[in-house]
Amino acid sequence: MPDLKPFLILGLALGGVYAMSGVGLVVLYRATGVLNLAYGAVGGMGTLITWSLIHDKHNQWFAYLACVLFGGLVTFLYGLVLGPPLANREPLVKATATLGLMLILWGIMQWKWGATAHNFTMPMTKKSYQLGKVRVNWTQIIGTALPIVVTAGVVQFLNRTKIGTAMRGLANDREITAMLGVPVRRVEAVAWFGSGILCGFAALLLSQQIGLDINTQVTIVIPALAAALIGRLHSLWATLIGGCRPSEATRPNSTEDSPASRL
Repeated sequence: MPDLKPFLILGLALGGVYAMSGVGLVVLYRATGVLNLAYGAVGGMGTLITWSLIHDKHNQWFAYLACVLFGGLVTFLYGLVLGPPLANREPLVKATATLGLMLILWGIMQWKWGATAHNFTMPMTKKSYQLGKVRVNWTQIIGTALPIVVTAGVVQFLNRTKIGTAMRGLANDREITAMLGVPVRRVEAVAWFGSGILCGFAALLLSQQIGLDINTQVTIVIPALAAALIGRLHSLWATLIGGCRPSEATRPNSTEDSPASRL
């Protein structure tokens, strides 16, 4: 059992990153009907921009902020430009459209940064503490705790704010919500931007745990999607819990629909 403890810590931290990504996917899907398959590519490009800024001797905290804002800006612009034309299309069409964004970003990353893995170390990654017989760094602590805080905060936002109530209304019936005078496009823009911000945070944490590799970053959408599907693309808390499932691969030698109001 002592030999499993490091893998348990790593699994919880990775699972937290997948869970936070899954929460971002679920919020966007419930508000817009879009399953954003470009989620990992957006975060991956954001972390490569961060690496470039650090490599060019820019302020580190500015570089980290650039990653988070890049995620929010790209997803916001995508939703602003392509969201309205695709609003009434089938969910499969909407999801397929995001594959185009993923391929564009993937191509840019391969052209600009190449297939070689890049790495940078955040200050919090260098600080570690002894937990029993296992050393735990702050990146792992944040990766485990932040998704819980984010999920609780998003739930409160959806339940206690006007925009959150409008998002839950869109989750139930988009047309009726629009007829009631809700500014649908503004609400969807908030969902796109918020989802992108979570994408940037998740990408930064992932880069500190398993390195900055283009293919790994792009494919983070797969375990995030697995977490979201465990939550049936409805429940944020079920998505959070389900996020730990994909991290089982970190171990050595190692599978009831909710109403929209449960967001």
